[in-house]
Amino acid sequence: MEPIRQTAQETFQYASALPWLIIAAATMPLVLAAWWTKIFPSRRWVIALAVIAVVSTLNVFFPALLLAVLVLDGLLILFASIDFFLVLVMTSGGITASRSHSRTGSIGVPMESRLGVENRTAMTLVGHVRDDLPDGFRSDPMDHPLRLPPLAEFSATRQLTAFRRGAFQLHHVYLRLESPLRFWRRHVSIPVESRINVYPDMKQMSDYALLARTDRLSLIGVRRTRRIGQDSDFERLRDYTRDDNYRHIDWRSTARRRKLTVKQFQTDQSQRVVFMLDCGRMMTNLCEGLSLLDHALNASLMMAYVALHQGDSVGMLCFSDTVHAYVPPRGGASQMNRLLQAGFDQFPRMVESRYDQAFVYLQNHCKRRSLITLATNVIDEVNAAAVVDYLGNISGKHLPLGILLRDRGLFDAADTAVTRAESVGPSSLGGLATAERRTLYRGVAAADILIWRQQVLRDLEQRGVLCVDAFPDELTAPLVNQYLEIKAQHLL
Repeated sequence: MEPIRQTAQETFQYASALPWLIIAAATMPLVLAAWWTKIFPSRRWVIALAVIAVVSTLNVFFPALLLAVLVLDGLLILFASIDFFLVLVMTSGGITASRSHSRTGSIGVPMESRLGVENRTAMTLVGHVRDDLPDGFRSDPMDHPLRLPPLAEFSATRQLTAFRRGAFQLHHVYLRLESPLRFWRRHVSIPVESRINVYPDMKQMSDYALLARTDRLSLIGVRRTRRIGQDSDFERLRDYTRDDNYRHIDWRSTARRRKLTVKQFQTDQSQRVVFMLDCGRMMTNLCEGLSLLDHALNASLMMAYVALHQGDSVGMLCFSDTVHAYVPPRGGASQMNRLLQAGFDQFPRMVESRYDQAFVYLQNHCKRRSLITLATNVIDEVNAAAVVDYLGNISGKHLPLGILLRDRGLFDAADTAVTRAESVGPSSLGGLATAERRTLYRGVAAADILIWRQQVLRDLEQRGVLCVDAFPDELTAPLVNQYLEIKAQHLL
C-alpha cells in the first residue's frame, strides 16, 4: 500500500502543478516574441492570467477542477496566440503617416500641426496615435484616439507651443494599436522626418509697428525723442494711407492724379549698427524662464527692426570662445531675415568668452564707423576689465554701446537688507536671529558687488562708451530709447 500511496501523491503533485507548467511553457515564448516585436500584454491579458492563476491555486485544494483548469488554460493560450499573430501580421505593413506644419515658429506662440494616418491593412486600427514632440515643446492634445477602418484615412490637428528657440527635428509618428481580442497592444513607429525652426517672439515687432503708426509708442516705454534739426529733404511722392499726416498731402499732385498723394521726406543718411552678442558662460543665467542671451537677442532684434525702418544698415556678430556667426551690416527688409537666421540657433555655452578674437574679427570686417553694441554680463573683475578695455579702445573709430544686464537677485537682496536694517536700527542688530543675520550678510555682500558694478559703468563712461544698464526682461525699451537718442543727437 505504501508504494501505491506514494505514487498517488506524486501524481497529485504533478497534476496540481500541471496548469502552472502549461501557462509558463506557453506564455514565455509569447512574452519573448512580444519583447522582440514590440507587442505587449494588455490589461485584459493580465486580468485573464490572474483569473487562471486563482483557478490553478484552487486546483491544489480541489483536484476535481483539474480538467476545467486545463481547458481554461488551453483556451486562453489558443485565443492569446491567435490574437498575437493577427496583430503581428496585420500591422507589419500597410500603415503610412504624414505630417504638415509651418517650418518656422516663434517662442510661446502656438502653431498648428496636422497629422495624417492611412490604413491599408485588412483590419480596423483601434488605439491611439501620437506625433513626435521635441524637448522644450508642449502639445495640445498629447495624443489622439484612433479608430480607422481598412482603406480609410485619419486626420487630426494639434497645437504646438515652443519654449526654446533653435532648429528641431521631428522623426517619427507613434501608434499604439489594440489587437482584435484586446489581449495585446502593439507599438508602431513610422518614420516621418520634418524640421521646425523656432525663432524669438516677433510679436513685439508687430506691436511696435502698430503703435508707431498710431503714435502710441509710449505704451511700451519708447520715448518721443526730439531731433536736432529737421529732415526736410524731399524724397518722393506716394499714395496717401490712413496713418499719414494730412499736412504732408501734396494738393497739386492730388488734383493732377485725382488721388490723394503725400510727400515723403528722407531721414538721416544710412548709418551702420553692429550687434555683438556674448554667447559665453556669462549669459547662461535665467530670468523669467529665459537665458540672458535670449533676452539680449530679443532686445537686439527689436532695435534692429527699428534701425532698419530708420534706413540704417544692421549687422550681427555672435561669439563665445570663437566667432560663431557674422552678418555684415546691410539695409532693407530682407536683412531682418538674415539676422533671425544667424541668431535663432545660438545658445549660451559654458566657455570663457574671447573678447580679443571677437573684436579683432570685427576690426577686420567692419571698417566704417558704426554703432557697436556689446550685450554681456559682468560678474568678475577679469571679465569687466576686458569689456572696459575693448569697448574703450574702439571709441573714436566707432561709437561703442555697452549693454550690461542686471541680476535681479542682487538688487532684491541689497534692498531687503537695507529695509531690514532701517527697521530694527543699529542698536538692535546684535539681537537678530541667525536667519535674519544671514539675510543681512547676503545683502551687504550684494551691495558691495553692486557698488563695484557701478564703478565699472563709470569706467566705461569715462572711456567714451555709452551704457544701457537694465534688467534682462526690461531691456527692450531702454535699448530702443538709447538708439533713438543717438539718432536724434547725430552722434554717429
